[in-house]
Amino acid sequence: MDEQKVSAEADKYIFQTYGRANAITLIRGDGCRLWDDNGREYLDFVSGLAVCSLGHSSPLVIKVLEEQSKKLVHVSNLYYTKPQADLARILIENSFADKVFFCNSGAEANEAAIKLVRRYSNEKSDNKKNTIISMNNSFHGRTMATLSATGQEKVRTGFSPLVQGFEFVDFNNLEMLEQAIDDTVCAVMLEPIQGEGGVVCPDKYYLKGVRKICDDNDLMLIFDEVQVGTGRTGKLFAYENFGVTPDIMTIAKALGNGLPIGAMLSTDNIASAFCPGTHATTFGGTPLVSAVAAAVVTSMLEDGILENCREMGEYFRAGLNELKDKYSCIKEVRGYGLIIGMELDQPGAPVVTECQERGFLINCAQEKILRFIPPLVIGKNEIDFLLETLNDILGRM
Repeated sequence: MDEQKVSAEADKYIFQTYGRANAITLIRGDGCRLWDDNGREYLDFVSGLAVCSLGHSSPLVIKVLEEQSKKLVHVSNLYYTKPQADLARILIENSFADKVFFCNSGAEANEAAIKLVRRYSNEKSDNKKNTIISMNNSFHGRTMATLSATGQEKVRTGFSPLVQGFEFVDFNNLEMLEQAIDDTVCAVMLEPIQGEGGVVCPDKYYLKGVRKICDDNDLMLIFDEVQVGTGRTGKLFAYENFGVTPDIMTIAKALGNGLPIGAMLSTDNIASAFCPGTHATTFGGTPLVSAVAAAVVTSMLEDGILENCREMGEYFRAGLNELKDKYSCIKEVRGYGLIIGMELDQPGAPVVTECQERGFLINCAQEKILRFIPPLVIGKNEIDFLLETLNDILGRM
């Protein structure tokens, strides 16, 4: 089936909820490279939207998939399985948390976090304290509760009535946060780095200030690390970069390196609000996906993946800042590890399109911010190839 036929069939039968990338049909991947059905090669700086951190067709993932698929793929969560227990232990031993709930995606992890803080606080306050403060420009998912918690009007438009009980303040504004707190507020929910919002990073003391405000007002702090967690910032979890510990954290994306899995982690005290019958999922933490996720996290911790992320992130940002010094259309370069945003003074879509035509897949957020989220195994040569291409494109803009 040729490329045009694939795209035509997809458009005929699939909901049109995505702006497809110029109709290319990808059929194969290896490491940081992808190939379309015409045999054309691309260097991937999107990695499935911060998912394939160990690269495409990872030998480790393939090996674990093959081995586990021969043993056990799925059973109900009415029973114990060793892969799920192993993954839970690895996550808890390497984080602040005491307990983990497994689900299938970042939105489901955030949905679980919203339900957990509501139930915990409602039990303590006789249903009087259940408002959650979220951030303008945030993104937490597409379910009814998570889009209601998302601080972007374009995500919420058309889905009224939304889930009630969310208030919004500006990211990096402690004064606005303090003023929003009243007797109904139970938690603050935010991304340590706003990914879909355009790689917006916290000011130096902002997250510590949020933590103090939560402590002073007996509020729970939820960190949505769906995009920036699991190695993306050069630490296993993003909160480690800032010396701030949340009460609840959500992760997904890179956890399964392409297999669907999400997780909500919390302290024991808060986790006790969920008991049998209060929350569940059929496919959360299946033996197959849990085995892969455990291997992915272990590899990040033991195989130099996090170190490479930090080193390549510094190298990449340095190269982008050299372009910033050269071209006035670049307003700012920002990020941690290998989640990097380059803000332009004009729409970024033409740059994304031209990069694709030259064999590079990049992404644009908030119209003017080029976002780079490559596999964490990326090397200097691949980064140099993109920097050279960006230099040429920007030089002709």
